[in-house]
Amino acid sequence: MSLLDSVIGALANSQPGVQPPAAGATQGTAGSVLLGTVISMLANGQHPQGAGVGGLGDLIGRFTQGGMGDVIGSWIGHGENAPISGDQLSGVLGSGVIGQIASQLGLTHGEAAGQLSQMLPEVINRLTPHGEAPSGGLGAVEDILAKLTAGR
Repeated sequence: MSLLDSVIGALANSQPGVQPPAAGATQGTAGSVLLGTVISMLANGQHPQGAGVGGLGDLIGRFTQGGMGDVIGSWIGHGENAPISGDQLSGVLGSGVIGQIASQLGLTHGEAAGQLSQMLPEVINRLTPHGEAPSGGLGAVEDILAKLTAGR
């Protein structure tokens, strides 16, 4: 079972209406805080916990601009997810974004980039089951969380 499966399972088994801890929260598992950060990054509009990333469309643009559009395309499309290293992810997102996430999680820059490089592809893959990025984005934080926990 992956870290994402464990975190989603814990969220799905929690009380109805309970949100994952806000990024930077001191309670909860590190995995749930990281998931909260990833969800904030992917939600439509910019959220403080999302480290300045303004949704899936913005993320796709950053990857494309960084020469790694094929990598994020593999996470969205059907088939196997292309891997990404923490260093590559830092190059795409910028050290400021990774630094903000590291600060929220209480991790070093490298640890945060490494954990994010493991969770982000899986989350994006699960949120795009039809192999396409939704034209209107993935929705609000609550919409994304509902999609991740549906059927559990």
